[in-house]
Amino acid sequence: MTVEPSLDQRTDPPAPSTATRETLEDYTLRFAPRSYRKWSTGVVGVSALGGIAYLADFAIGANIGISYGTTNALWGIAIFAVVIFATGLPLAYYAARYNVDLDLITRGSGFGYYGSVVTNVIFASFTFIFFALEGSIMAQGLELGLGVPLWLGYAVSTLVIFPLVIYGMKVLSTLQVWTTPLWLVLMVLPFGYLVVSHPESVSSFFDYQGENGQGATDVGSMLLAAGVCLSLIAQIAEQIDYLRFMPPKTPENSRRWWSAVLLAGPGWVIFGALKQAIGLFLAVYLIANVADGASVANEPVHQFLEIYNGFLPGWLAMTLAVVLVVISQIKINVTNAYSGSLAWTNSYTRLTRHYPGRLVFLGLNLVIALVLMEANMFDFLNTILGFYANCGMAWIVVVASDIVFNKYLLKLSPLRPEFRRGMLYAVNPVGFVSMTVAAGVSILVFFGGLGPVLKPYSPLVAIGLALVLPPVLAVATRGRYYLRRTDDGIDLPMFDEHGNPSGAVLTCHVCRQDYERPDMAACATHSAYVCSLCLSTDKVADHVLPAS
Repeated sequence: MTVEPSLDQRTDPPAPSTATRETLEDYTLRFAPRSYRKWSTGVVGVSALGGIAYLADFAIGANIGISYGTTNALWGIAIFAVVIFATGLPLAYYAARYNVDLDLITRGSGFGYYGSVVTNVIFASFTFIFFALEGSIMAQGLELGLGVPLWLGYAVSTLVIFPLVIYGMKVLSTLQVWTTPLWLVLMVLPFGYLVVSHPESVSSFFDYQGENGQGATDVGSMLLAAGVCLSLIAQIAEQIDYLRFMPPKTPENSRRWWSAVLLAGPGWVIFGALKQAIGLFLAVYLIANVADGASVANEPVHQFLEIYNGFLPGWLAMTLAVVLVVISQIKINVTNAYSGSLAWTNSYTRLTRHYPGRLVFLGLNLVIALVLMEANMFDFLNTILGFYANCGMAWIVVVASDIVFNKYLLKLSPLRPEFRRGMLYAVNPVGFVSMTVAAGVSILVFFGGLGPVLKPYSPLVAIGLALVLPPVLAVATRGRYYLRRTDDGIDLPMFDEHGNPSGAVLTCHVCRQDYERPDMAACATHSAYVCSLCLSTDKVADHVLPAS
């Protein structure tokens, strides 16, 4: 079926609805058109890296070091970094090249139109778990510096985020770019001071054996430490929420484009790993040199305050520690809140075929995070993150495996991402079954269901199964469940001469708004086009193309 462009589709468009205006503001749940992507590669890259300003890495590094000793913790961090970079690279490339978020990538990478809903729930869980963790750290800073009770600090750290996230990328990019230089100075200064003025702290750091003094080099302990760190694997989805706004890749900007994608995509883990190592370094210093330091060594606000006190007046040290905590938590929690609202909205819209607005789920995500903070999740950090890591790893590694093996090597999965309703099967067993099996078995191992000997190896189980199962199932099903149809009914090229998504503009027959070619499909019952969101909200499938 081929539909020719119709000029009369553009006449007298009605005023856009609230939902339409909101999705146009940041192209929620959609392909991000080139007409909106006016930021340079540098601005997009800095904005994406601004989202990793969180202090949770310092707490994670301190916790795993205290539990397993410095050597095991550093090896765990190294394993984490390698896995994150390798799995994040194909995902970041796809997002930046084709201007879609990770949910849209997941749909066409082995999960199907409805099958990827479960991964949205996993991602939404990631955002409110880490929002709660970061909000807890901010509340600790407010209590220490201003005497604000923790329960009130939790509420303040939640409510302050809401107005900053309403307008999406336009506000977030400005916030991240302008706050990053100050954040860098405040974070690096204490570490540099310790290394220069207390060189013995370096040897103490490497000699540290953990709180029980039994942190000798051990593979099981390394993997347990890596498992906690790997709970951050879903961070690539938040990086992608920025990278989808990358400008088209051309011969003129190719080097800058690749630099931004590599650094702001999988490269975030380089900075994350360094922060974890520094967090452990500061914790060891506090344990060895500060009275009662062991009781607060895993709390970033105390880490920085104690070091600042070594070379600054008390009032200034306290001020800078609180400023660092507040800036860091705002920078990451605007990203957590933004990405979480996208994930919840995407799932709800597909399941109910109704778009309630992103702000509804922004509120929901913040409420869940606040409940976790009030329940004092900070005290159960290792267990929560270790458990969650199994689900996150299963999802991310399955998608990366599908892109690398099934798309590029086996050619059984469509090379370019597909996300539109009608073009995909409801559920594709390749990704859905792979993720379910990988997550289920690794969680069983994590809780000792297959014996205590295997328990530390749950990260390897999750990664191994998620890596191997997608190509096995793709071969077994011969790739038949990827595309419900191969022709979207529009006789216009999808990509330009450089392989970038086309900028050709068409008008949606349903909402009467203009969208670019990749977001559109032919209507099944009219000689017209329909945008992807109107297809998603079509309750009777009146506009959805039949299978072919």
